[in-house]
Amino acid sequence: MFFIFLINIFIPIIAGILYFVMAFEIRKIGKVRKIIFDEIGYKKISNVFLLFGIYFITRPLQNLIGQHPWPMIVNNLRQFFLMGIISPLILVGIFYWDSNDEKLPRSTTITAYLVGFFMAVIFILVNSAAISGSAEIASFGNIKLYDAVWFSDVQKRTELILIHLIAQFISPVGFLILSTAIVRSRRHNYPAESVYNLMPLKWKYLEVGLIVFIVSLIIAGFAAIFGRYYTYLWVIYFVGAIISGMIELKSVKIPPRSIPEDLRK
Repeated sequence: MFFIFLINIFIPIIAGILYFVMAFEIRKIGKVRKIIFDEIGYKKISNVFLLFGIYFITRPLQNLIGQHPWPMIVNNLRQFFLMGIISPLILVGIFYWDSNDEKLPRSTTITAYLVGFFMAVIFILVNSAAISGSAEIASFGNIKLYDAVWFSDVQKRTELILIHLIAQFISPVGFLILSTAIVRSRRHNYPAESVYNLMPLKWKYLEVGLIVFIVSLIIAGFAAIFGRYYTYLWVIYFVGAIISGMIELKSVKIPPRSIPEDLRK
């Protein structure tokens, strides 16, 4: 019983609070370094952490509001938020990380959000078709937790699960993989003679953080395919997101150069 409350209520809330705190820290750092280092990158990353905080901390609503269709509705809204808004924002934000970058073409930004939007719509359609009810998963006094149930009154349809996971592989996983590739490329091609000599280290931490989150999403997906398709399996990426976020915060807090006295003026 406690385990159910832990993975459905406490861990998402902890993740949400941590991301809110990290968003505040990033915004504070951005104010100090905006004179030398592009403020746009810090602002976008701060916004990503803030949105992730909202995404995680609203997860318990999926279980607390009531029976079907509420778990499905909350799940659909949160996943649309992740796939159609947060993931494209991460990809777009990566392009602004380096102060020497030119402005990202408007067409690239629009394409990123359109792809995320369509993947989110596919997710919602498949989710709505596969979820046929809800079940009580735990109770504590007068508090009852419900979650959506896939194929409760029909035969399990593997093709729907695959479409469901493929859509999520494109967004957010695909967007994160592309973001990681951009980070790695720029880290290895960053000019060694640059005055900002710690930038490659910042990029390295960012890359590792992204990889941790990607791996946690993929592991959760495989668990869903080869196990019973329960939504609480996604607690795997809640934990991955907490670890990833702390690594990425470390990346942001590393100064862009090894003698950062001027950054504190």
